[in-house]
Amino acid sequence: MIQLDQVTVRFRIPHERIPTFQEYAIRWLQRRGVRYSNFNALNNLSFSVDQGETVGVIGPNGAGKSTLLKVIAQVIRPTQGRVRLRGRVAPLLELGAGFDYEMTGRENVFLNGAVLGFSRRDMARRLDRIVDFSGIGDFIDAPVRTYSSGMVARLGFAVATDVQPEVLIIDEVLAVGDAHFQQKSAARIRKFRQSGSTILVVSHNPASIKALCNRVLWLERGVIRLVGPVEQVMQQYAPDAPSPFSK
Repeated sequence: MIQLDQVTVRFRIPHERIPTFQEYAIRWLQRRGVRYSNFNALNNLSFSVDQGETVGVIGPNGAGKSTLLKVIAQVIRPTQGRVRLRGRVAPLLELGAGFDYEMTGRENVFLNGAVLGFSRRDMARRLDRIVDFSGIGDFIDAPVRTYSSGMVARLGFAVATDVQPEVLIIDEVLAVGDAHFQQKSAARIRKFRQSGSTILVVSHNPASIKALCNRVLWLERGVIRLVGPVEQVMQQYAPDAPSPFSK
């Protein structure tokens, strides 16, 4: 379902900060350009995920985990290499990141549905179910700028997971909302897994990875340090911790 062949993502990092466009223009006219260095967020990665697998992605901050998911979700393009995907992909990268905060929750449900490829008629049929799962209630017709961050995340999760995707990509969204909503979201993801969805998940919670995944990819500094069965990798990575995915 997912295959990466020698994928590299390179960013240009400026050595100095140019605070205004005017100063940048002056430097350009004086032929004094800004000095840059290259940084490889991912470096020559190759791996694949089979249909129905749930693969965890772990590693310290800055390891390249979120960049990896964004490449797979086609949010950013690799500098080198190739990414191949099969099936409908539902990326949960930053819940609510695509919301217009001046629009109501209801309007944003239709907007996000369109982004995910669903028609307005489809979203109208699903609206009540989405509102009920999110727990937003009467706030659905209030501007999203009046929502708490937890409400935004809950509505984003409810929209993105209302229909089972063939490939689900999750980046650090396993702890959205209160404890009750965490249990609801955990149950929904477990259901997807049992029904054959392919899931790729980033989390800093080792217990969540252990409870949810059957294989783990350990990244450090943009390269694969270890990939293998969850117990084998996690024994070398981190101690136990509580998880909302525990049965």
